[in-house]
Parts: sequence; structure tokens; C-alpha cells
Amino acid sequence: MDADPPAEPAAGSEHVAAHTEPLLPPVRPSLYERFTSRLADDPRARRLYAWLGPALVVLLAAVLRLWNLAAAHDLMNQFDETYYVKDAWTLSQLGYEAAWPAEANARFLAGDVNIFTTDPAFVIHPPLGKWIIALGMMVLGPENGWGWRITTALLGTAAVLVLMVIAKRLTRSTTFAIIAGLLMAVDGLAISMSRVALLDTPLMFFVLLAFLFVLLDRERTMTRIAQTVAARYDGDEPPAWGPILWNRPWILAAGVALGAASAVKWSGVWVLAGLGVYLVVTDALARRRAGVLFWPSDAIRQGVATFLLLVPVAVAVYVASWSGWLLSDGGYSRHAADADPATGVWSWVPLSLQSLWLDHVTMFTSASQITSGHSYASPAWQWPLLVRPTGMYYHHDALGVDGCAATNGCSEVVASIPNPLIWYAGVAAVIYLAYRFVVARDWRHALVLTGIGVTYVPWLFYPERTIFQFYTVLVLPFMLLALTFALRDIAGPQHADAYRRHTGQRLVIVFLVVALALSAFWYPVVTAMPVPYDFWRLHNWLPTWV
Repeated sequence: MDADPPAEPAAGSEHVAAHTEPLLPPVRPSLYERFTSRLADDPRARRLYAWLGPALVVLLAAVLRLWNLAAAHDLMNQFDETYYVKDAWTLSQLGYEAAWPAEANARFLAGDVNIFTTDPAFVIHPPLGKWIIALGMMVLGPENGWGWRITTALLGTAAVLVLMVIAKRLTRSTTFAIIAGLLMAVDGLAISMSRVALLDTPLMFFVLLAFLFVLLDRERTMTRIAQTVAARYDGDEPPAWGPILWNRPWILAAGVALGAASAVKWSGVWVLAGLGVYLVVTDALARRRAGVLFWPSDAIRQGVATFLLLVPVAVAVYVASWSGWLLSDGGYSRHAADADPATGVWSWVPLSLQSLWLDHVTMFTSASQITSGHSYASPAWQWPLLVRPTGMYYHHDALGVDGCAATNGCSEVVASIPNPLIWYAGVAAVIYLAYRFVVARDWRHALVLTGIGVTYVPWLFYPERTIFQFYTVLVLPFMLLALTFALRDIAGPQHADAYRRHTGQRLVIVFLVVALALSAFWYPVVTAMPVPYDFWRLHNWLPTWV
């Protein structure tokens, strides 16, 4: 039987007819919405949150990177810590990398640190990263890992802060900036690579600085181009040419950062080239939007100016990083040009710089031919799949160690493996961001994808070279930015209905809780904590992870 129709309101009544369709129960505001509403209503709380939230994330990152930093009293001779630490110490003492006698590692670890010779050692990386390592040993001494790892740990912590600043400017959200920083603060790859004296974390720090400076320049330059072009309109006729902008201090700063990155590892040059192209393209598009008639040619004119702002200062910083080698006489190939007749055509170049060039030719030839097998080698195509993460250090004690007692003994491990959930979600987020860029043409997505491109794609062209998964610590921040954008989209836009926002926000919260739990589960085996052997085996989810 049909229900009776609703009664008509009496004439003159103030009663308004109810909706005939059933109403959903009101959705109670989520905790996040109540929190953001409170911040919107209280400027002081908003300012406190903007400072306190990131500060707590940086503090967490520092604790995770600095706690028991000298654990694994070893130079990890499977990897280049064994070279960089000793090279750094001789740099601080002689100004160049010197050779060491046989059994040097054992004697160095025992405190006999001045057994190096004055003979030069051949190296294949520039010196700035090793100078950074040396700074810690000069302050804290070279006797244990605190001395030779402290500066890397501090730069790894600072990188978390820089990432949050970038994320805040891209998303305009303190909350999602904190999420980006939190994910990096607790990720196993970022933590482990901040706790070993390798070059990749200093490289990551300088690359992130360069991207931040380019972002700051963009915020300043796009408006200047639009305003200048608008002022040049003659009635309805657009100007033929736009302004050539020389007053771009953030480009100079980016050049300094990229010169420093290249002075740590040569892969910084790829970032220099990639960001240079990005600047030219963004300048061209800004001029087209502003209405410049000959915008392609105009962008080339500006590109010359941008090159002169970006590249010479980067080259100057790079050459300056070799000051110890240039100002001393004992470095490898230091006087190579003195006896090389081929350098006669360079008579106008100082012999020291000619020798530096010849040394670079030798370094490049040697580096490009590194194809020896290694049990942890992983070509770049495997990196997104996390096929072969790198084991940096392993020590097993059958009787237990440091209070750890277990049936199968105890292990100390430094595995530079990322949090699996964060990693695979980050890979998916990069694909999603590429799709979103094709659909929406958002410049923010373009900047993040540029970061992915310049830090990952070049390695695909070296399939025969011996390379490792831990190189992805340079890619990781940009993956996390892509993941932050994806999580923000999952959480839902402000104009979405309440049910959509609540569902999305709960999914984001669940993801973060699981990610934090996994990071806690992995932390002991990326920091050389003594753990039962069976506990370590629980982390080997794939056969190739051992």
C-alpha cells in the first residue's frame, strides 16, 4: 500500500514543505576538519602550527639519523665509505687524497689514523663531498663514526627541512608539507644513507637546494614578465619582444648549489643541464601567455642570459672545490701538463688548470669503464621495482651481542632499503602525476617530474655500468613530492562533499599510520641495531633482498 501523501500546509502557515526524498544523516566534521577550522579561526594557532609542525618533523629526522651514529664501527669496505673516509682525512691533512698502506682499515679503526703516505691516490669523484666528511673529523676527531658520519647525518636532516619548504610552496598547505617531510624523515633509504659517509646524501641536499632556488625564482619572475609585457602593449597590439631579465639572484643561488652538487658527484651536471632546459621552457611559456609576438626567439634571448647567470657561477664553485689540489703539489696528475707536449695549444691557460683538465679526462675514462661484477649491483631499470636493495653492512654473532640473545644468534645490519609501502606508493604516484600533468598541464607537476627525470633517467643509459639501488636517494625526495600530491588528491578538494572528504582523509590517515608502523619495523635493520637473526630474516620479503 502506498503511503499517504504529505499534508498541505495550512494557508498562511510559516511551515515550509519538507523534501519528499529521504535525507542522509548529517556527517560530523572529521578531526582534520575541526583542526583546520580551529587554525582558520585562530591566527596565533596557525602561526604556531606553521612553525612547530615542521620543527617536530626535523627533530624526529635528527633523532633517527643521529642516534647511535657510531654503530657499525666499520668502514664498510663493500662500499665506498672505506675510500671516502680515508680520502677525506688525507684531504684535511695534505690538501689532496693520499695513498694508504696495506691493512690500513684495521689500523684506522684502531685509532692509528696518521699512517697515510704522501703519495697521491687516484680518485674518480670530485673533492667537495670528501671535504664535507673531513669537516666532521676535524671537529670531532677521526676515531669513530661520529667524526666521519656527522656531517652527512646533519645534511640528511637538513634535506628534510628543504623538502618541506618546497612542498609548502608547491601545495600551499602546511599539513601536506609536513606529510612530505615526515615520509622522508622516517624512510629507511633516507635514514641509512644519512648514517654512512658516502657522497649521495650531500649530493641530494645540494640538488634540493637548487630546486628550491629555481622555485623561488619562478615565483618572482613569472609576475615580472607578465607585468612588463602588459606595460609594453600599444593599444591592442602585443609587443614583439619581452624583457631580458638579469636581476635573478635565485638563479645565481641555484648555480652555486648545482656547482656544489657537481663538485660532490658528477651526476650533479645532469641536474644542472635539466634545470637549465626547464628554465628556458618556463620562460618561453610565460612569454607566450603574456602575449609576446616572437616568444620562441624571445625565450632564446632570455636563455642566453639565464645561461650566463647559472653556468659560470656553477663552474666557478666546482673549480673552487679543487683548491686543495690546486694549491698543493702532491695530488694525482698535479703536474701532468708540465710534461705533456699536447698542452702547448693551451699556452694561455695556467699549467695547474691544464693538469686539472688532464686529471678529469683520466677520471672520466676510468669511471665510465666500471663494469666489474658486484653482488648488490642493480641496473636502473630495476630500481622502481626494488629488486635488489643494497646491503651496506652485516655482522652476525652466534652468541648474541650487546644484550641481544637469540637461538640463532644476533645480527647487526645496515640495509639501505626504503620503506616498501612508501617506495611502491611513490612509484605509483609518479605515474599518476605524469597522467595529471598530461591532463591539467600544471607547472607544479612539471617541476616534480623534472626532478624525477634529471635524477633517474640518465642512469638508464648506462645498463652495463656497475650501479646500485642506493643511488635512488637522490630520486626519493621527488617521489615523495609526487606522493604528497597524490595524497592531497585522495584527501579531496575543499569543494567536495563531506562524505568524499571524510573517506579520502581516512584513507590518507590509514596510509600514514601503516607507513609509520613499517618504518618502525625497519628502523633496527637500517641502523645496525643488534637484533635476533630471525627478526632480520622477517625483513627479507623477496629472495633478492638478502
